[in-house]
Amino acid sequence: MSLAVTAAIADPDLLFFPWETQLEEWPDDLIVALPRGISRHIVRFIRIHGAVHALKEIEESFANKEYELLLELQKRSIPAVEAVAVVSGRKDKNDEPLPAILITRHLDFSLPYRAVFSSTPRPDTASRLLDAMTALFVRLHSVGFSWNDCSLSNTLFRRDAGAFAAYLVDAETGELHHHLSDGQRQYDIDTAILNVTGELLDLEYGGKLPESVDPIQLGASLGLRYQKLWDLLNKPVILEYGNRNELDNHIRSLNDIGFDVSGISMQSIDADRQLVRVQAKVVDVGHHARRLLRLTGLDVEENQARRLLNDLDSFKATSASSLSEEEVAHRWMLEIYEPVIAQIPKELRKKLEPAEIFHEVLEHRWFMSERIGHSISLTEVVADYIVNVLSNKPDEAAIISIDDTTEITQSSKPN
Repeated sequence: MSLAVTAAIADPDLLFFPWETQLEEWPDDLIVALPRGISRHIVRFIRIHGAVHALKEIEESFANKEYELLLELQKRSIPAVEAVAVVSGRKDKNDEPLPAILITRHLDFSLPYRAVFSSTPRPDTASRLLDAMTALFVRLHSVGFSWNDCSLSNTLFRRDAGAFAAYLVDAETGELHHHLSDGQRQYDIDTAILNVTGELLDLEYGGKLPESVDPIQLGASLGLRYQKLWDLLNKPVILEYGNRNELDNHIRSLNDIGFDVSGISMQSIDADRQLVRVQAKVVDVGHHARRLLRLTGLDVEENQARRLLNDLDSFKATSASSLSEEEVAHRWMLEIYEPVIAQIPKELRKKLEPAEIFHEVLEHRWFMSERIGHSISLTEVVADYIVNVLSNKPDEAAIISIDDTTEITQSSKPN
């Protein structure tokens, strides 16, 4: 069989890499050193047209399956790495067959969980990672995807306004169904709890988990976190007929965690007491992110969007209350957001995503104002933030030399 490249978008450059060589033997001048999680397969990073891509050496049938699954998840707007291509039909110089290679686009500013714990983390860091994983887990199950090997190692994390956003990075064991039964969901949860608990114990053994964190208790909490979120999104609520405030509060609680509601169905269950069962049809997460994208063109994580929208709304209340929402957003971009980002030196812009930098500047403004006892201009805040906070952070978009057991050099500041 001759070399074959299956790709969503044809790219002739893919033909000119040393596919006849085992991936672990590729020359150093092709390899981009980035932090990577533990994997049962050989994984390397390369640049294609200036963008970093991950290459995973894997048996052809599994490569094709994972490629198709990732494409399907992308169509359903599920946070996952982007499938780029499968290279199959590889043979070495002795005409011996080599495994196929799955190519995915590297997720900028993403970190494997071990990189998050490479410095001294805050006590709640592990809990925030599990919250992000839970949200991802629920979204996957909502579209009928069973992960079957969910773990911290199979997930990438991006900072999201003090929290984290989780992305699926390994769909090799996954299955896509029309609908998941309760038993299938429970199996997936139980597997995740077992895997995550083991990874947390491993962190504890390596001295990377704060002493106040019980890895077994925290790992087990994944099941409770999942069930709470799943029930909130899927279980109907019982309301008094005509109780508009309670219905509004229920919808708002869904919006607050990022989910939109596309419809409401109501069924009377007790005519005498005027009780109705209300089922909200929950659609994709991204309530705040979609609003911010519509108003400003900024495409950011959900919590970042919520934080930026809060500042935009405050700007409207204090200086532009008579303008339309779109006009306010335009002024806010020109007068607030863009000047803050422009003030960041070019050499420091790989530290964090722009939206995360803006969030941290707002946090820094609050701390400075509390310490000084009065409000302070945003220009002064940014200058102080650059010197005392941002310059001490690691470059999360930069190239960092690391293997599976090597620590990333980070600042002494907590995550």
